[in-house]
Order: sequence, then C-alpha cells, then structure tokens
Amino acid sequence: MKEKVMDAMQRFSKAMFIPVLILPIAGILIAVGNLFTNTRLMEVLPFLNNPVTTGFGTLLSGSLNAIMTNLGVIFCVGLAVGLANKKKSEAGFIGLLAFLVFINAMNRFMGLTGILVEGNLSGTGQTTVLGVQVLDMGVFLGLMLGIIVAWIHNRFCETEFNNAFQIYGGTRFVFIVLIPLMVVLAVVLTYVWPFAQAGINSLGSFIQASGNLGLFVYGMLERLLIPTGLHHLVYTPFLYTSLGGVAEVGGQIYEGARNIYYAEIADPSVAVLSQSVIWDARGISKMFGLIGACLAMYHTARPENRGKIKAVLITAATTSFIAGVTEPIEFSFLFVAPILFVVHAVLAGSSMVLLNVLGCRAIGPNGFIDFLLYNVPLGTGKTHWPVYILVGVIYFVLYYVIFRVLIVKMNLKTLGRESEGMEMKLHSKAEYKAKVAAGKSAGPAADGAVDAALIVSALGGKDNILKVTNCYTRLRTELANPDLVQEDVLKNQTGANAVIRKGKNVQVVYGLKVNAVRKAVDQELGFADQE
Repeated sequence: MKEKVMDAMQRFSKAMFIPVLILPIAGILIAVGNLFTNTRLMEVLPFLNNPVTTGFGTLLSGSLNAIMTNLGVIFCVGLAVGLANKKKSEAGFIGLLAFLVFINAMNRFMGLTGILVEGNLSGTGQTTVLGVQVLDMGVFLGLMLGIIVAWIHNRFCETEFNNAFQIYGGTRFVFIVLIPLMVVLAVVLTYVWPFAQAGINSLGSFIQASGNLGLFVYGMLERLLIPTGLHHLVYTPFLYTSLGGVAEVGGQIYEGARNIYYAEIADPSVAVLSQSVIWDARGISKMFGLIGACLAMYHTARPENRGKIKAVLITAATTSFIAGVTEPIEFSFLFVAPILFVVHAVLAGSSMVLLNVLGCRAIGPNGFIDFLLYNVPLGTGKTHWPVYILVGVIYFVLYYVIFRVLIVKMNLKTLGRESEGMEMKLHSKAEYKAKVAAGKSAGPAADGAVDAALIVSALGGKDNILKVTNCYTRLRTELANPDLVQEDVLKNQTGANAVIRKGKNVQVVYGLKVNAVRKAVDQELGFADQE
C-alpha cells in the first residue's frame, strides 16, 4: 500500500510540472511589463516615460495576468495531459471541454436554485471563471477535474464499438462518459464545496496563525522532499491556493502567495506587500547559502583535488545563483553526507523566518534574475530588498562555517575528499576531452550530443522503460524492473549527477541539460510521436 501511495504521488508530482513550469515564465514577463509602467523607474530613467514603452508594458503584463486569473483551467488541462497514459493531446482537449461543461452546469444549477449573487461578488464565495459565474473553487477545481478527466481517459480512451457506433469510440466515448459526470459533480459540489472551502480556509488560517513556526516547517520540508521529487507538492498549494493567503487588491480577491504578489506589485496604491509573499521567499539558500556550501567543500577538499573540482563547483554555484537550480549542488552531498542536507533544510527554513521577522517581502525563487526583476524596480518601500541581500550575506557565512566545521570534524566525504571514484558529473570541456582521450564516454558532449542509446541501456533497455518525463533537472522514468538500472554507467558515462529510486520510479538528475537528454531518449525509444 505504501508503495502504491508513493507511486501515485510521484505520478501526480510529475504531472504537475506541465502547468507549474509555465507559470514562472508568465511571472517573469509580467514583472518585465511592470518595469515599463513603474513610476519610480521612470523617475530614474526618464526616457521610459513615453506612450510606446508604457503601452508595451501595459499590454505585456495585462495579457499575461489572464494566465494567473485562470489557473483552474490551466491546471485542469495540464494535469489531464500529464496523467494520461497515452493520447495525451486528446486528453488535454477533453479536459478543456469537461471544464467548460462543469462551470456552465454549475452556473445553470445555481441559477435554478436562486443562489447566484448579483452585483459585487467580493466576499460572497462566488467568482467568474472564463466569464461564467460559479462558486470560487480556485485551483482546486482544476486539480480535481484534471485528475478525474485523466482517470476516465485512461480507462476508456481505447474503447471501441462495432458497426454504426464506431464513431463514438475512443476519446469521443471518454467525453460522452464525462458529460453526465461533470453535470452531477457540478450539482453535488454546489452544496458540498462551501463546507470544503470553510475547511480549507480554516487550515489556511491555522497555518497563517502559526506564524514563524509554520514558515520554518514549510521552508524545511520544501528542501527535505527534494530527494523524492515531491517538494513541488509542498509549495504549489501555498503559491496558488488560499493556503498561501487571501487578499483583496484593487477590489478583486486573490488567493495564493504568488497571485497576491503579482496583484500587489502592479497596484501603485499598495504601499506594503502582504505577509503571504513570504511563502515564495525560497531564494536565500539558492542565491547565497549554497554558494557558501560550495566554498566550504572547495576549502576542505584535498589540495591535489581542488583544481579538478574548482570548475565543477563554480558551474554549479553559478547555476544556483543565477537560475535557482540547486540540485547539482545538493546531490553532491545528499548521499555521501546526509547530515549536511538536514542542516541545509533547517537553514533554508530559518532564513524564511528571519525575513519575516525583519519585515522583508522580497523574493527570488528562481535566482538572481528573478530577484532583480521582481524587487529592485519597486524601490525599497514595498519589498525592503536590501534586507534580503543582508540576510543572504549572513546565510552565506553560516553555510560556509557550519559546512566546513561538520565536514572536517565528521570527516565527511564531500566533493574532493573521497579517496577515489566519486565525482560530481558537471563536466567541464577539458574533463570531457580528457575522458574521450582515455576512451571513455563522458555523456553529453561539449557540443550538446547525448548518448541516448547508452542511457536507455543503463535503464534496463527499451522493454524496461514504461514512461519518460522530465522536470527542470531530472529525467523521470517509470521502469518495469528498477533492479536493472546501472547507476555506475548513468553517473560515470552519461553525465548524471545522481540516481534516485522510489519503487518503479527512477529519477536521473542531469541538471539544466535534461531537456536535451529527454528529447534524445524519446527519439531512441520511439516515444516522440506518442507524447
């Protein structure tokens, strides 16, 4: 039972990447649009104060804000695609149709029962979704419908009929099954959801009331769950649902820390950002802390190994600082020195607490680029971003000192301290050429080539690989027999940083080159057309 539950959570986490990975792109572009309409920035750079640039900024941020206000349908379609076993594009299309059927069914039923509110919907528990007035279910509606659509799709997408009924087979039959299900579900949720929403709001209020303790646990769990790949399930509800706060900005109700943040930074009447934004303050460890950890590992490495690991650590630290991708660093000590990973998680949680205590509302969840775009143009009043830098410097020192002391006192075999064999596979060009000269394959070459055949073989062969997906840094696979995986080959010959096993789910960490790896593996397996 435990393995089944874990497998289900793994599948759900992988499916969440489809909508979740798109949202930061929209967020960054909204921030760029806000730059061109920011009055403080115009005072510093007067040439921005013209109809062309302000019009461009208004158009850019305004058009992308529609994504943040329609997260329900985005998550519904994204989850339907991610959880579908086959015919994924058709599953996404059916997910959109099911969503439309549901909201219109709920609207009509609410109208028949006389519970539709007229006028201002603020505080009524109702809202408009795609122009249709329904109960305000937020992202939860998308999550619920996406899961249901995927389940029905996987069960009936290959159902075929004979004779005159052939036209109603396949995914058309899936939609036929979903129509009455969506109507019944809309009726049931009209009565049930107000109670569910009350429970969710109570939970959110409890979490908010827990204050710094809640922030600490949240920040610590968000890091501790990285080895399982389930950390996205921790932060996503806080960023996009009422668990992360509910606020009225400009006469409109927003739920979730990220949504509230976007609304508040775009509204000049908001003088100080709300506390909910702290749920997205995950950048201290990425931009500062892990850089200190890298320096500690460098200084504690054997003198003869420092030259070899220098380029690797610099690459990993730069990636973490600029883009917020931390796994190459974290996996360099996760398995050889787990105590350091626990310390890392504790420090990450405590950094959020310190930011909250100091009243700092700056964020940098995806590294320094995010930090610049989201905070600096607002000035120091709303975000107090200089405090963020100060806290970051403090945590750089803390990480460095604590990591160095623990590595030396406990003789931890971190990067450069091992006797032989263990190395972090972020190859420099020189290292790759050296391996080729020695007759070894170093995995992804300097020109971007990927030995997909070797990766497939190391995963047990084509017949052993059931599914392949990826996130920011990991190739995520579902295997028939995970015991056939050759970890040494994946690490030493294909450029993998780490291999993580959870039942039949095997995740291979490749870092930022994972998209190229996924594409090559799909082509090798013949999966490209099926996706």
